[in-house]
Amino acid sequence: MVVLGIESSCDETAAAVVAGDRRILSDVIFAQIAEHRPYGGVVPEIAARAHLDHLDETIAAAMDQAGMAFADLDGIAVTGGPGLIGGVIVGVMMAKAIALAHGKALICVNHLEGHALTARLTDNAAFPYLLLLVSGGHCQLLVVEGVGRYRRLGATIDDAAGEAFDKAAKLMGLGFPGGPAVAAAAATALHPVQDLPRPMKGRPDCNFSFSGLKTALRQRVDSLRADGRFDDAARADLAAGFQQAVVDCLIDRCARALTLARAEYPALSALVIAGGVAANQHLREALQSLAARHNVALLAPPGRLCTDNAAMIAWAGIERLALGERSGFDFAPRPRWPLDEQAPRLAGAGVKA
Repeated sequence: MVVLGIESSCDETAAAVVAGDRRILSDVIFAQIAEHRPYGGVVPEIAARAHLDHLDETIAAAMDQAGMAFADLDGIAVTGGPGLIGGVIVGVMMAKAIALAHGKALICVNHLEGHALTARLTDNAAFPYLLLLVSGGHCQLLVVEGVGRYRRLGATIDDAAGEAFDKAAKLMGLGFPGGPAVAAAAATALHPVQDLPRPMKGRPDCNFSFSGLKTALRQRVDSLRADGRFDDAARADLAAGFQQAVVDCLIDRCARALTLARAEYPALSALVIAGGVAANQHLREALQSLAARHNVALLAPPGRLCTDNAAMIAWAGIERLALGERSGFDFAPRPRWPLDEQAPRLAGAGVKA
């Protein structure tokens, strides 16, 4: 089975061809960082226009890299949501056109399911496993029971961790995207700030919150600026302190979720991390220590497969096709599409999925 995957839910225009034996035959990404950098964040209208401009050539490059024609494919998988609706529409309409023109199966994939199943592409992870999905738009802890079967244990009540990194970087003048910018500044810190808050730490639930941490950072930046002491060294120390606070919060919530999940799922196979923030090396090291303490394997896909990519969408399509599933051509793109339809909706931006 060979599937073309298309991803256009945010600011990466991506296409990939993946085989059922877990070979990634091609993986092409056009990153829109330069288009959004002047604004310090992703601008939905600019993202949608960039997808329109670059999706054709990205798909062509992926097919060429794989050495395949559309006739060689078994299906076309595409992100059907959640995400910035303009970009999602671009991808879905392209996928429908290709599938219809070439008589191929159409599989509209939940973007979050793409992240959730990446560990099965890279490590053949066995169900069930605990997933920390942490990115610019999402921050959730879920038990992945099977394809299409997800149980949410916790989510953010305000911002996602990646969004918090972006806002912190903009506040400190570190640039965009925020996660790598904060990590780079933190690496040069001589005296990391230690007293930033750790919201929700120690709570009996598994939810996250980052708004109070951002407020504390803004107050510290304002104070340093007022005193004329907000220089590169201060930025580095604050970046290190902010990064450590975010990681501490994530680790605390993961520890709680592991305790709850292991009690209900004794056969839990692994702790899996996915999403753009999963590329943060400081977080990976902390999660490795946490997993060792809980005697569970940590599965962390390569950084390229943690950030938005089309290989994960193609693989999710393969998983669905293997179960005999396909989408109708009347599928409507979705700005919101929770993995766990039964979980209560929280008020935060980080659960807009």
